[in-house]
Amino acid sequence: MLLQRATWPGVQAYLERSQGVVIPIGSTEQHGPTGLIGTDAICPETIAAGMAEEDILVAPTLSIGMAQHHLAFPGSITLRPTTLIALVRDVVSSLASQGFTHFYFLNGHGGNIATVQAAFAEIWAEHSLAGRASGLKLRLANWFMGKRVLALGSELFGDAEGAHATPSEISLTWHAYPEAERQAAMSPKRAPSGPIRDASDYRQHFPDGRIGSDPSLASRAHGQRLYEAGLADALADYQAFLATH
Repeated sequence: MLLQRATWPGVQAYLERSQGVVIPIGSTEQHGPTGLIGTDAICPETIAAGMAEEDILVAPTLSIGMAQHHLAFPGSITLRPTTLIALVRDVVSSLASQGFTHFYFLNGHGGNIATVQAAFAEIWAEHSLAGRASGLKLRLANWFMGKRVLALGSELFGDAEGAHATPSEISLTWHAYPEAERQAAMSPKRAPSGPIRDASDYRQHFPDGRIGSDPSLASRAHGQRLYEAGLADALADYQAFLATH
């Protein structure tokens, strides 16, 4: 059940049987010569669409995140940490006011993790400082860290998975958008690795945008398998999350 395609009476009826909602969250940033700029939003959105087919309410994707270190590459967009914290708080507060209690953020971007966790801390602190219980359950789940996805990525790509513009995430976007499949000459074949700092430093050390990865290994067939693994991981984790009190 996609929130954007529901009516308010439909959402009200949903609340009578579940108070959980899935919120895909990602980023808008470069993903090397062959990866889509929307990769980090497309991946969780694609998996969440599968969850929606299981009568789980899925909210609109929060598609812009923490991407300051990518700004030297055209097309990348970032929020400030304070902006993303405010966005997460407002989304949670809006739906909590209507009776939702379990908020499952399905994340596609490692750079969001610290800031979204800080947003959760702000939400709980607001209630604690006011001397009231929030009753809210908040979880950040990274699709790329699911046990099935990790095992499959290791099987398919080994160390060439890397850390950014990975063959796993690019394969999943090609599964979602087959027309996006493309190849490009990349040198070295497997990108270097190293720390991430500001935007100019990133472009200097990783000139084509990749970190430690060989996205030439990506394929639509791998993307289908990764989608199935990611969906199985997310469904199992979400059901366990709903059982928390």
